[in-house]
Amino acid sequence: MPEESVVLIDEDDRELGVGEKLAVHQTGELHRAFSVFAFNPAGELLLQRRALGKYHSPGLWTNSACGHPRPGETTEAAAARRFREELGIEAGELREVGILRYRAELADLVENELDHLLVCEISVDPSPDPDEVVEWRFVPVAELDEWIARARETEFTAWFPPAWEIVSARAR
Repeated sequence: MPEESVVLIDEDDRELGVGEKLAVHQTGELHRAFSVFAFNPAGELLLQRRALGKYHSPGLWTNSACGHPRPGETTEAAAARRFREELGIEAGELREVGILRYRAELADLVENELDHLLVCEISVDPSPDPDEVVEWRFVPVAELDEWIARARETEFTAWFPPAWEIVSARAR
């Protein structure tokens, strides 16, 4: 797999430089990320369970798609690209609803991100890349809220519950 670069930033989301993705996750440098939350016409959220071969958070449930803008790529373009790569379908019109600042230590990696939270609507089922997604489902919002309330740490990615708290308050 070719090296992938991420955008290093300060706390105000100003670009400071570029770093190799895995190295940045090992050192814990602050970088730009995004998370997409796709809803169907019934208002259910598309969740994915990350593929078991992912280098962090494998097998955990999370938002519809996520990733990092490449140097020179807008967050919206990166979100549309990763949505297509992970789920095999086009994202609807993407709208940013907030930013999550979070840091989480995951085994030998550190997630230290300003995570741009985007929502969209889709009307077709995904056809995911099995190297990205092992399982998916649409979940009614009330059911998701109950699931998160009773979930163990090993069910969801570190960023998903706090990101969902922001998205659910602003996207309804």
